[in-house]
Amino acid sequence: MDLDFSEDEIQRYARHILLREVGGAGQARLKAARVLIVGAGGLGSPLALYLAAAGVGRIGLVDGDVLELSNLQRQIAHGMENLGQAKVESAAESMRRINPLVQVNIHNHRLDAANVAGLVEGYDIICDGTDNFATRFLLADACVAARRTLVSAAVLRFEGQLSTFKPHADPQGPCYRCLYPEPPPEGLVPSCSQAGVLGAVTGVMGTLQASEVLKEIMGIGASMSGWLLIWDALAAEFRKIRLRKDTACPVCG
Repeated sequence: MDLDFSEDEIQRYARHILLREVGGAGQARLKAARVLIVGAGGLGSPLALYLAAAGVGRIGLVDGDVLELSNLQRQIAHGMENLGQAKVESAAESMRRINPLVQVNIHNHRLDAANVAGLVEGYDIICDGTDNFATRFLLADACVAARRTLVSAAVLRFEGQLSTFKPHADPQGPCYRCLYPEPPPEGLVPSCSQAGVLGAVTGVMGTLQASEVLKEIMGIGASMSGWLLIWDALAAEFRKIRLRKDTACPVCG
């Protein structure tokens, strides 16, 4: 483990290094880590900014969309000057402004069956910040196949959900399909563009997602593997639900 930090790095990460649970060793793990973020929107924006600020060494961004005015209500990695620009390029610019020491790799295309395996295998931890079930299930299955940890968050209206899936490292830990065996029928669950979402909800959940990624990299605290965190913004309530591994799961069972 490389503990040889520059003076810039020591000053930049001083508040991390002061933490007993982090220290120089934890910061070195962050520097060596490779994290892939799928989705540079409402969840991916705070997630990407905080991972960059924390000093995660290599961060990949996957998104094929361009920035629209309606995105700015919640997608805080972007600004008015980025309208019409690819979201991955806009988010990468913001990340580099915060921390030019991190390497940002942009993948300006949608995740699909042809590219998912290659993308997932190039990183240590995968973050799901997508807004459709087809991509969620594709990514989750690829993470199980590649033995990669998946930190997943979702939002709708005034509610958010968060969990970590790593059945390769946690024998009792479920995968995404243990929780949701199949995608819901088309049209049953509305998207944010159909039902709406409070912008700050994506900020909270994306930030929680970043916290879980940092914990997983450094091996500190209690993992969210085997748990589902649900936040109701209107009631200001958090709930944790125990998730069980499905021994008959066709993906991880």
